[in-house]
Amino acid sequence: MTDEIKLPVQIVEIEDDFIGQRIDNFLIARLKGVPKSVIYRVLRKGEVRVNKKRVKPEYKLQQADSVRIPPFTVAPEGEPISVKLTLVKNLEQHILFEDNDLIVLNKPTGMAVHGGSGLKFGVIEAFRALRPLAKHLELVHRLDRDTSGCLLIAKKRSVLTHLHAQLRDKTVEKKYWALVAGDWDNKVRKVSDALRKNTLQSGERVVRVDEVNGKPSETRFRILQRYQEGTLVEAFPVTGRTHQIRVHTACKGHPIACDDKYGDNEFTSQMQKIGLNRLFLHAKILSFVHPNTQETLRIEAPLDSALEQALEKLTRK
Repeated sequence: MTDEIKLPVQIVEIEDDFIGQRIDNFLIARLKGVPKSVIYRVLRKGEVRVNKKRVKPEYKLQQADSVRIPPFTVAPEGEPISVKLTLVKNLEQHILFEDNDLIVLNKPTGMAVHGGSGLKFGVIEAFRALRPLAKHLELVHRLDRDTSGCLLIAKKRSVLTHLHAQLRDKTVEKKYWALVAGDWDNKVRKVSDALRKNTLQSGERVVRVDEVNGKPSETRFRILQRYQEGTLVEAFPVTGRTHQIRVHTACKGHPIACDDKYGDNEFTSQMQKIGLNRLFLHAKILSFVHPNTQETLRIEAPLDSALEQALEKLTRK
């Protein structure tokens, strides 16, 4: 293709923010538009050099490393995201906390956390346009497109690494609110069915309970309010599997309201009649230790008007 861009040989001196990052992840982030398979191929062939030596993909960058990146041909980037777009501009109003190190966003429902699969952009691309001086903006974790609530974004590589360590050590507390069908059994405080992710031919991801081949998974539950129409529960995912809360509620016979993948048509229809047209799953509370101040932050995301109004129309028990 004539409109492809040829990148020359690059010599990169490693800044403090990249110390400890794997060379493959460093190249993937830097060479946007280059397929991962190509990056791994040049690493295997020894075309990427660190301090004039070959390195393996798992090599972790050190202070004062000099990285030689060979020439690449990349597809041209699409049109830059306009910060004037209503969807992008409105994200500013959804910020719950921001400082020089991180952002906590109350992500709106219906917005993907990143572009791809036909989407021009998601939350992270929008924030890179809104914060052009923050060179290392990265998602710390993810939320499903239809789930709203607390989403954590790191502005520095060191902050991202620190927060990922907290996630691995399970010291980050994420609590979700979900409206589920039926009368939740007070004795069900924990669901630990193993989950297996399957990708259909269409590319759609579907998660099933699979005690033989599934990965260990655990969600803890607490009843917040019983209604004639269903139960509002608080879910605390101990593990972080894809669609975990949605599948763990559904497998116990209490699917989440308006869940188009694991839901119950009758319950969804009932909720749509009272005006609810979105998945009732909201990342309500996020608690973690700030990587620099060492202060424990507890951020709470208010429900959007669609969820608030739905609860007001339900009949409390």
